[in-house]
Amino acid sequence: MDIKRVAINAVNETIVLNVVHMDYKGQVQKRLNEKMPLATVKGFRKGQVPKDLVEKQYGKAIKQEEVKKVVDLALERYVQSERLNLLGTPLAKVNENFDWDAEELVFEYEIGLVPNFEIDLEAKNDIVKYIVTADDKLIDGQVERIQKQFGKAIPQDVVAADSDITGTFANEEKGINNTTTISLSIFKDKKTADKFIGKKVGDVVTVNTKGLFEDDHQLMDYLKVGHDDVHGLDVDVNFTIEAINGAELAELNQELFDKLFGEGKVASLEDLKAKIKEDAELQFAQQADQKLLADVQDFLIESTKFELPAEFLKKWLQTVGEKKLSPEEAEVEYARSEKGLRFQLIEGKAMAQSNIQITFEDLKAFTTTAIKQQMVQFGQTNPTDEEVQGIVARVLSNQEEVKRLSEQVVAEKLLVLFKEKANPTTKEVTYEEFIAASYGE
Repeated sequence: MDIKRVAINAVNETIVLNVVHMDYKGQVQKRLNEKMPLATVKGFRKGQVPKDLVEKQYGKAIKQEEVKKVVDLALERYVQSERLNLLGTPLAKVNENFDWDAEELVFEYEIGLVPNFEIDLEAKNDIVKYIVTADDKLIDGQVERIQKQFGKAIPQDVVAADSDITGTFANEEKGINNTTTISLSIFKDKKTADKFIGKKVGDVVTVNTKGLFEDDHQLMDYLKVGHDDVHGLDVDVNFTIEAINGAELAELNQELFDKLFGEGKVASLEDLKAKIKEDAELQFAQQADQKLLADVQDFLIESTKFELPAEFLKKWLQTVGEKKLSPEEAEVEYARSEKGLRFQLIEGKAMAQSNIQITFEDLKAFTTTAIKQQMVQFGQTNPTDEEVQGIVARVLSNQEEVKRLSEQVVAEKLLVLFKEKANPTTKEVTYEEFIAASYGE
């Protein structure tokens, strides 16, 4: 069998396989011999059918099956021996007039190649690494929320300025229907808050979404409006009041501190605020790291130019998956996934250039840390090593979990690399300023 590659451009090629009689003759003959004792043809007893009739009845189908096996195996071995770095899998060119009786059978396969490119992690950029601080406003608000959460709810007949109101925001046209609990202090305009004063359970208060809150992003929290829709949203929503409560704030004493953080770990209001600040800034740091990673990804995708075998991939997308895609659907799917594919290639190149590898010990250590953090969240502050490692072993026996956790380990290692190489500008901000920056405003 003769196999060759025909280059179309840097990322598209065709593999041509020329199959001759000797490549499949022996296996076809073996199959026909095996068929002889089992063949049934009218007028002949089973096993007594002449060989030429058996070949006439079954030969073509057997030949096609055996040729396909030969071609598939040769193609697989060729790709491996040539060390071809493919995107997708080879696609057979369809020939409606293929002649199975020809002396030489020619098969052609389209392939898409991973492009050759370099990345510059140290290229000049305007990436910002945010240091997010918990300011007094945020900390005081959290203290108040703790006091309300652990205090005593006192049902009220009518809404007062300090009431907590449970109800549902609704606008049928925009698909808004969300039940939430609010305080009147969330509204930007005092006139809006005043609409609720004196209202009772069952009353409906209509408010407009434009300028409803200090930050339009709060529409995402209270009305469950998508981010793409929050800016400039100008519709009336009805708030149906379902419950009205005042609050007898919990006393900030040692009993409450021990309940929240464990015995003796917090002993005063100052300790409480310090703990809130520490926990909040730890969470903010994780969010800031996620933003940094996303910003670096966007920068590398924009600054690293390379060609993809787009038309090949669109055709390939039509052939994979349980549901076959139409050309139009494949076009949409390719547009949706192109950015992710580009970063996947950049990510691989970055790891190769920096000699980053993921070992089982890396995966085990990452999983152990994650399990311990989860156990703390559920109140298990001092698990034994035996308990933790038992859970880790069970998690790592699941291939889907291994894949998911491996991706997180890769992201963590790349984040360390990007912090070092990309040399982002450091900027200290409040959480409100960080949220605004995260949405590009």
